Amino acid sequence: MHLARLWRPLGKSEDSAPTNVQCRLCSHFCNIAPDHTGICGVRKNINGKLFTLVFDKVAAANLDPVEKKPLYHFLPGTNTFSFGTVGCNLSCSFCQNYSLSTTPRLTGCITGQLTKPEHIIELALESGAESIAYTYSEPTIFFELMAETAALAIKHGLKNIMVSNGFQSPECLAELKDLIHACNIDLKAASESFYHTICGAHIRPVLQNLKTIRNMGWWLEVTTLVIPEENDNKKELTTIARFINDELGSDTPWHISRFYPTYKMQNHFPTPLETLEQAADIGKKAGLHYVYIGNVQGHNGRDTHCPECGHTVIPRKGYTAAKGDYSTCPTCKAKIAGIWSTHDSR
Repeated sequence: MHLARLWRPLGKSEDSAPTNVQCRLCSHFCNIAPDHTGICGVRKNINGKLFTLVFDKVAAANLDPVEKKPLYHFLPGTNTFSFGTVGCNLSCSFCQNYSLSTTPRLTGCITGQLTKPEHIIELALESGAESIAYTYSEPTIFFELMAETAALAIKHGLKNIMVSNGFQSPECLAELKDLIHACNIDLKAASESFYHTICGAHIRPVLQNLKTIRNMGWWLEVTTLVIPEENDNKKELTTIARFINDELGSDTPWHISRFYPTYKMQNHFPTPLETLEQAADIGKKAGLHYVYIGNVQGHNGRDTHCPECGHTVIPRKGYTAAKGDYSTCPTCKAKIAGIWSTHDSR
């Protein structure tokens, strides 16, 4: 166990008994009684102090193409050393990594390989990765491990990527401001009812955090998993597209991802291709320059096109792209938004 950060005691006990604590890490702001954990299942009140149970336990680690995060405008053609722990602060019925995210909450078990930040850096450097991605489950809930690893990564010339549901607290984002270089944030829907009923969260903190991230200067890309009969209607998709364009900027890439039946949504069918293509058209009509269709084999919706002349600037096959400087269109010389080398990023 490791003493957590971003929490505060709640009151004082007259008989010196342990008190409740409030976790300040995400926008649930859990009030945690002694010997209990928060919603994520990995932050525990022990004798009136909050501890993280996953600081030294990595449950998944792989070397991935950065395009798999997905990030299409950040160091394309490079690999990122990706890892995550068990646990999550949301409870999405469609979770694609539920074996990792739900284990602590449902079983109380904290599984994973014992490790430390220094070892993660060693593995990343040995693998030839140019970045480290905090991903697979929800990196917010392993904040302490992410923060220490990210600080070491910067010292060794590695960039840091966060793949997240965007439900951090303002304090958490402030702590990460100078540590993260790029992120992909899920904007799961445009309605509070979807977030509350299907994800066990709220939409307002996510929308605010997206705007905060944009203002902090991280490279930002947004993903929406389009689920039939849940968030696939034209009004919902138009609201998402307009928010991204109007609040985050027309150069913000939007990844429209195909849903496949999983976890508690086995009775749903995969997203029809025509729905994804309609969503892409909605994004472009809203003014977005870079709209992508993902989770569809053989579809050319992964290619990057120049927003001025339409030339294919970055062709992709699966999750692979050629490494290179794509800062300008080779045909019309228009600027292509993105971070194309490690020297471009802060």
